[in-house]
Parts: sequence; structure tokens; C-alpha cells
Amino acid sequence: MLGWAMFKKLGEDIDAIMARDPAAKSRLEVMLCYPGFHALLFYRLGNAAWRRGWKLLGRFLSHLGRVLTGIEIHPGATIGRRFFVDHGMGVVIGETAEVGDDVTLYQGVTLGGTSLHKGKRHPTLGDGVIVGSGAQVLGPLNVGKGARVGANAVVLKDVPEGVTVVGIPAQVAISRSKQEDAFCAYGTPAGDMPDPVARALDGLLQEVTALKARVVELEGSPPTMTKQASNGRGHAASRDGN
Repeated sequence: MLGWAMFKKLGEDIDAIMARDPAAKSRLEVMLCYPGFHALLFYRLGNAAWRRGWKLLGRFLSHLGRVLTGIEIHPGATIGRRFFVDHGMGVVIGETAEVGDDVTLYQGVTLGGTSLHKGKRHPTLGDGVIVGSGAQVLGPLNVGKGARVGANAVVLKDVPEGVTVVGIPAQVAISRSKQEDAFCAYGTPAGDMPDPVARALDGLLQEVTALKARVVELEGSPPTMTKQASNGRGHAASRDGN
């Protein structure tokens, strides 16, 4: 029964690759030529061994998968259905990571831990999450359902459902109300997307402009305080003369 359930999951994984990668021409090509699928195959086997208490066997299968594919998935991680690692080289998924259904990761992604304690220390990704190439998602945080993490982003705090985050540290660039439901390669929409750095620079320029206007206003106003101080010194001098 377990074997059939595992093969059913692997079949769904192949279908997910066919749906999300236009370069995939056939199911046979996916089975023979896609390292993301090979790594997932080793993970499914290693995870089955891990859950039965055969920890060393699970780790060994994970090690074989890493050697053959360059993708490291700890057998203790929890990964849902229809999972796809595209290109894949350099992907790392830690022991306590939890990944929902229909999740896509690209090359160089890390789902890493930031502490040495044995408990939950890796991220949780909701259903339908897309993580772009080179992104680092670190710590026991939550990435909400349908969220997108742009390429090379560094995520250090929870990400709400349905938003796109980019940058270091990652900030919300597109809210859920503006985000399309269609699949988005690399987690970054191809259309116009606000640049958080440019937005910050625009804010600084606006502040500088406002400060300049204030300086001009102050320079053009009558020096009330100066006059009052001068009058005070004049009265004091008169009293001293008397």
C-alpha cells in the first residue's frame, strides 16, 4: 500500500513538472533527464525510511541524491504533493522544513535554519508558493499560501498569503489584490513591478526637497529671535550706562 501511494505521488510530481516547464517534452524525458525529479525520488525513499526509524538509511539515500543531483533534501523534511525543483543545483532543504502542495523552487534556494536547537528551526511554505533562484528563506518562519519569493531575496520574517516579496531583507513588492493567480516563473512577475530600492530613494529625494524648501522659507523670514536678543542687550547696556 505504501509503495503504491509513493508511486502515485511520484506520478503527480512528473505531471507537475510537465505543467510548469515548457521545455519538458514527455514523461519519459522527465524521468530520465530532470535532476529535480531524481532528487525527489531519493527524498521520497529516504523519508519513508526515516519515518520508520531507519535514520541512517534515510540519510544515506539523501546523500546519494545530493551526490547525483546537487540537490540536498534532508529525509526528515516534510514535502507535499506535486513538488517541483527546476534546474535545482545548489538547493538545500533542512530537516524541519515543511513544504505544502504545488510548491516550486528554483536553483540555489535554501530553506535553512538559524539556530542549533533540535526543534523546529526551518521554514514552512504554504501551498502554491514559488521561490526564485538564489533566494534564502531562513528560520522557523511561515511563507503564506500562494506567496512568491523573488530571485536572490533573503526572507527573515513571515510572508503573508498571496504577496510577492523581493530584496534583502525581503519586503512586500506586490500585494495580493494586484497579483495574478497564474504561475509565475522564478517568483517574479515579468511586467512592471515596483522597485523597493527606487521607492526608498524617491522617498529620500522628497524629504530632501521638503527640507530645502523649509530652509529657504526660514532664510526669507524676519529674524525675530535675533531682534529680540539685540534689544535685550541694548537695554542692558543702557542700564549699565545709567
